[in-house]
Amino acid sequence: MFDDPQSNPLMASRQQLNLIRNILDQLTDLVSIPNRNVDEKTQYLVLQLSDYFAKLSLDIKKDAMEHQDLRALADIGHVINSSLEISEVLRIVMDTIIALTGAERCFLMLKNDKGNLSIRMARNWDQESIEQSDLAISRTIVNKVIETSKPIVTTNAMEDPRFGRRDSIVTHNLRSILCVPLVVKGKITGVIYADNRLKSGVFTKSGRDILAAFANQAAIAIENARLFNTTKKTLTEVTALKNLMNDVFTSITSGVITTDKMGNINFCNKAAGAILNVNPKSIQGKQITKCISLSSYNLNELINNVHQLNQPITGIETKSKFPERGDVHLSLSISPLINASGTSQGTVIVLDDMTERRRLEAQYRLFERMVSPALIGQLDPDKIRLGGERKLITALFADIRGYTKFSEGLIPEKLVSILNRYLSIAAEAILDYGGTIDKFQGDAVIAWFNAPIPQKDHTLRAIKSALDIQRKVRLLHKELSAPARLSYGIGIHSGEAILGLIGTEKRLDYTAIGDSINIAKRIQEKAIDNQILISAEAYQQVRSQIIAEPIEPLFAKGKSHPIKVFKVIALKQP
Repeated sequence: MFDDPQSNPLMASRQQLNLIRNILDQLTDLVSIPNRNVDEKTQYLVLQLSDYFAKLSLDIKKDAMEHQDLRALADIGHVINSSLEISEVLRIVMDTIIALTGAERCFLMLKNDKGNLSIRMARNWDQESIEQSDLAISRTIVNKVIETSKPIVTTNAMEDPRFGRRDSIVTHNLRSILCVPLVVKGKITGVIYADNRLKSGVFTKSGRDILAAFANQAAIAIENARLFNTTKKTLTEVTALKNLMNDVFTSITSGVITTDKMGNINFCNKAAGAILNVNPKSIQGKQITKCISLSSYNLNELINNVHQLNQPITGIETKSKFPERGDVHLSLSISPLINASGTSQGTVIVLDDMTERRRLEAQYRLFERMVSPALIGQLDPDKIRLGGERKLITALFADIRGYTKFSEGLIPEKLVSILNRYLSIAAEAILDYGGTIDKFQGDAVIAWFNAPIPQKDHTLRAIKSALDIQRKVRLLHKELSAPARLSYGIGIHSGEAILGLIGTEKRLDYTAIGDSINIAKRIQEKAIDNQILISAEAYQQVRSQIIAEPIEPLFAKGKSHPIKVFKVIALKQP
């Protein structure tokens, strides 16, 4: 469009100028022909016209140069706004300034977040970056531009009374200097500083104005690029943070579910999906109350309370039923999902599957009934191996005598009540001396000592436990009617047995297996009411500590030789 004379006034002016020049050349030729009668007035007019033409030529040339600069400015404005990469924008700005002004060097200085001015880019007329050793500029002129927000041009700084005495100008021999501010929304964001140390008069007021106009465009382009770079960096950080949070939520064992204000699920991690037995993505967008139902609480009411109070609810323990899993013990915490402005955007529900823990706790409570509480804290679960290990123990069998006859004619509730009192006496006495209860077998108690915790005096402990059973039975008889006054027959033997976890991973028993257990049972079968019988092996362990007397050897089923047995009378006094 710029080549069309109708739309380009400067081109039209050149055409008119050429026409006038042709006429003027003809007139000049006319008056310069020898022997030609041309009056003085005509000659004067021709001279005046020549002077006017020369002046008009200079004006048109000046206008042409300004037009060229403005056209270049428009083109460059388009170029610098075509990129949002800060380094590329800065490079284009610097090389353009050098091309526009004829500067030897050009510096772009920008303010940082703290308001300090620093050089961001420096280029020379070869479109190369300037080395660190060649970065000397006039800070006086830069500071003046920052203070006044107005551009400064000096044709020879060495002779300029405003700056000529400054050390930096004298030391570095600075001559032509042009400095304009970069302004965005009324605030100075930096300056453009150009100089030529070789020539004076390089920069003009016209060049200053052109550069100031360019600086306005450059400032906006640079600010846009900075904002883009900041946004890009922030987006990268947010994306990395989001990926990190996703990794965290994926890795943690607790289930995490987030909902919007309407209770619709917008996030569910893998752990929550495993607890609910669903694919996490399959429940996104669904109502939380349709995915989780609590046996003891109304989930919808809990969520509403969290929204109303804007406070978390923690420590909720209940059960829920999930497909293919059945009843699941859950621990829940519900918290408001707060954004940066403090406004609630929904809820965060943290789930922990307590099913296995509750099962283990139940097993632990059962184990507490088998093993003395004093030994529980000393147990190392890793040493109680599936399959068991061979160990020396002292086994104790205690069976209630006369129970079968006594039970005839009694209602079950009464019978169980009395049976439990006798069994409780035996269990208490065994646990008091550090024994382990294997099982209750009808009206009999089976226990052992020296496992799972080693006990040097395990045989003596078993005998003391048996004597304590006798003592407590006598005390119980004072509370019961004559028909209910039963007694124990007790058998004790020391020997090796296999002890450990017997069964499968789903159903385990901590028990003892071996001939030693059978011998203790056979000895117990021969004991009469309120009698404690021990084997010769057991007696050898405690002979110096108890009073006992031998009785007739026992012929037990499955034994080829009789079993030597002693009847316990009492403990020896220390």
